[in-house]
Amino acid sequence: MAKLKYMIPIITLLCVLVIILCVVLLRPECLKAAVAADSLKCSEIGRTSTSPSALPDRDILQKGGSAVDAAIAALLCTSIINPQSAGIGGGVIFTVMDSSGKVKIINSRETVPTTTSPDLPQTCPKDYSWKEGANLTLEDLASCKANVTDAWNISLGDYKMYFPPPPAGGAILSLILNIMKGYKMNSEPKMTNEKILFYHRYIEALKFANGLKKHIRDPEFNSEEFKQMTEKFTEDSFANHIRSLITNKTHERQYHSITPYLESMGTAHVSVLAEDGSAVSATSTINHIFGSRVFSPSTGVILNNEVYDFCHKIDSISPGERPPSNMAPSVLKSKSKTLVIGGCGGSMITPGVASAIMNHLWFGKSLKEAIDSPIVYVNSKGEVKFESKTKKDVVDALEAKGHQILKFYNVVNSVEKESGGCISAWSDERKKGKAAGY
Repeated sequence: MAKLKYMIPIITLLCVLVIILCVVLLRPECLKAAVAADSLKCSEIGRTSTSPSALPDRDILQKGGSAVDAAIAALLCTSIINPQSAGIGGGVIFTVMDSSGKVKIINSRETVPTTTSPDLPQTCPKDYSWKEGANLTLEDLASCKANVTDAWNISLGDYKMYFPPPPAGGAILSLILNIMKGYKMNSEPKMTNEKILFYHRYIEALKFANGLKKHIRDPEFNSEEFKQMTEKFTEDSFANHIRSLITNKTHERQYHSITPYLESMGTAHVSVLAEDGSAVSATSTINHIFGSRVFSPSTGVILNNEVYDFCHKIDSISPGERPPSNMAPSVLKSKSKTLVIGGCGGSMITPGVASAIMNHLWFGKSLKEAIDSPIVYVNSKGEVKFESKTKKDVVDALEAKGHQILKFYNVVNSVEKESGGCISAWSDERKKGKAAGY
């Protein structure tokens, strides 16, 4: 009995040590900085490192560069690895947070060439066969400049979410999240009936958001009244109003003010968190797959077809105007955490990013689990698209509510600094992506 008396605390101590060892060995690697791009090679090239053993063609910040340098390097790499999605023949939007927490937007999207006919949006065909509608001149290139503006923001619990203003898609993303946060869900729905209710509400939120996309325009070419209207999209009161219109069944397109339009696709996204706390969320595109399908024979640069984003959405356009976009590169900041997130997939960006944020912040999933979660998307016709891994009984019940169900996929890349100071990153495996850090 005496031996047993002394053995019990020893065994207990050994068990505690084993548990601690397992936690240390099995927990995700604690990184100081990381890059999440569409491919491992591009994440490695953008990776922030001060290691003297770093390979010469990688770790772009090893000599004191910034998070912006890392993002640019990763995007240039992406234009080679995935030339169908992005490149210097297209445009990019940066959401940049410096080490003090100050956030700015750099919008270097394409602009309408001076030779473009004002009524071009009305002459587009209703498919993707039409092509570059305007001739780009040297004067257009010389006059094209990046805009630096303040970020728009909303509150999401303990976080402040920063995103680019119109003509980017951040206001639409913020509206979706504001609508859904009003349901006060702090855990993932488990029962089938809970999942059906959650997805129904979310789908309705996406439908109303689609109906408001027509108002997303370049503020420099629209009235102050128009700008004030789009600012309402970020307000809780507006989200509350939309939420009050969501019933227990769906409705015809007119109820959501949805006007069918040709959807965008493609794009690439990079998320970066540097060791000094600075962060970059950057989304780049040449619009459709391989853009205009025209490349410069002297440079090899693939040219974009961004003017197409105006098609059947507005009546007229002006030289210098930037096209409406679904891009929503975002940075979320709380007192102790930072989340850098964004996606690609054209019209699928906002629902993909919204899903990842809800699953991560509200349902407590890891970045990997949140990004891997099944995506639901509503197209411009009001049809609902689910990933094939969504449970059949949920899909059947949603169809019974009147939703038309199709299939698709989307990509989200994200980096997060946790409360303990560790950084974790995840690149969406749907596009075979992989993050890198040190």
